[in-house]
Amino acid sequence: MFPLTVNRLSLALYVDKRGMAQLLKMMKAVRVHKFGGPEVLKTETIPIPSIKHNKVLIHVRAAGINPADTYIRSGGYGLLPELPAILGKDVAGEVEEVGETVKNFKKGQRVFAELQERNGGYAEYVACPEDNVFPLAHRLTFAQGAGLYIPYVTAYRGLVTKCKAKAGQLLLVHGASGAVGVAAVQLAKSLGLTVVGTAGSSEGLELVKKVGADHVFNHRTDGYLEGAVKTVGKFDIIFENLSNVNLGADLTVMNKNASIAIVGCRGTVEINPRLIMQAEATVHGVFLYNSTSEERQAAIDNLLEGIAKGWVNPVVAKEYKFEEAPQAHHDIIHTKGATGRLVLTP
Repeated sequence: MFPLTVNRLSLALYVDKRGMAQLLKMMKAVRVHKFGGPEVLKTETIPIPSIKHNKVLIHVRAAGINPADTYIRSGGYGLLPELPAILGKDVAGEVEEVGETVKNFKKGQRVFAELQERNGGYAEYVACPEDNVFPLAHRLTFAQGAGLYIPYVTAYRGLVTKCKAKAGQLLLVHGASGAVGVAAVQLAKSLGLTVVGTAGSSEGLELVKKVGADHVFNHRTDGYLEGAVKTVGKFDIIFENLSNVNLGADLTVMNKNASIAIVGCRGTVEINPRLIMQAEATVHGVFLYNSTSEERQAAIDNLLEGIAKGWVNPVVAKEYKFEEAPQAHHDIIHTKGATGRLVLTP
């Protein structure tokens, strides 16, 4: 390969099986060739994906990092991609090219997108079906745009689709300072709920309060749940980001007929089912890709409406370069207190 730089695009000369020289447009991407620790994330140069029909080629300016990315990378996720794989489900950037049947987007337009299983966002360019691409408001940065789809659609599925949240209810967001937690707080306040948010650091508590929580508690402090119940009462809905740590305790602070949405888990937990029986509560597992087309569209409509109305405001904690992807994957799991979204930039 002999890379060249022409109009932002890298070009490479190679010889195909027929012995003929070909010129490929190349890009930088972070790929996984085997499952394992953060060190398996490798920055490489690969061909830019081609597009046709209903596909949109996006010049990626920022790619969101989700905890699920680390589970996939390690091989500990229910749905694993074929290798080599590019991780990442959220991107924001500019339209580079559109297929011949694309009607709603044009070159240069600011967009954010949700990516398919085999088309990850840790790359300079991604190809995406038009139905998975959405306009990015100018008031939001590209880094914020990379924190829109997965966090806010997950929050909607947990709170609205599963728990049927409505105005006047009391909500506990366990782990409210992360990207999905922030989205849950903002969504809940837009719906008229009273929100209690937890975080594990003073910076996280300040953030949770800033994004709209009515009360905040440090989940690293002994007796914090008892303090929360003493302040506001037992909860109608619990939005749980780390169920393997918190679920057993969650069951002790439920109101009658409460609902729990489990959106995050890193292991097993021991619970007392009698507590669920006594409250006649419902525990929902939340897996975004089980959504029906109608449920997905309702969540997207809510997200786009929230962007237009101004209550959707992703918080970006830190930006990393592609070459720093291993450090980013370490940090998202081992941080002592989340303060928003982590993103990769080319």
